[in-house]
Amino acid sequence: VQLQASGGGLEQAGGSLRLSCAASGGTFSRYTMGWSRQAPGKGRESVASIGYNSYYTPSVKGRFTISRDNAKNTVYLQMNSLKPEDTGVYFCRASLGSAVYWGQGTLVTVSS
Repeated sequence: VQLQASGGGLEQAGGSLRLSCAASGGTFSRYTMGWSRQAPGKGRESVASIGYNSYYTPSVKGRFTISRDNAKNTVYLQMNSLKPEDTGVYFCRASLGSAVYWGQGTLVTVSS
C-alpha cells in the first residue's frame, strides 16, 4: 500500500485545515486508516483512526473529524479550532492485521 498525504500548511490558531491521504496498491476498504502526528522534539502519537468505528485522542476530540471515501481510496482529517500544540508532522497510516503502512508526513504549523 502506498500512501500520499497532502493538505498541510501554516494556519493561525482557531483556523481550520483539511488533510487528505490517497491510497493505492491495496483494497482500501479493508484497511483501518488513521493519522498520527509528531511534534518537534516529541514522539509520534496517534491522533485519529477509522475502521468500523472512529477513534480520537482526547486532545483533538470535538475539533478533528476523520472520514474516508472508499470510492476514492482517500482518508481525510478535518481539523478545526486549531491550536499551536497541534503543530507537527502528520502521517497517514493504513493497517490490516499486523501490517502497518505509513505515508510521508505533511507539516502542519499553527501560529498563536
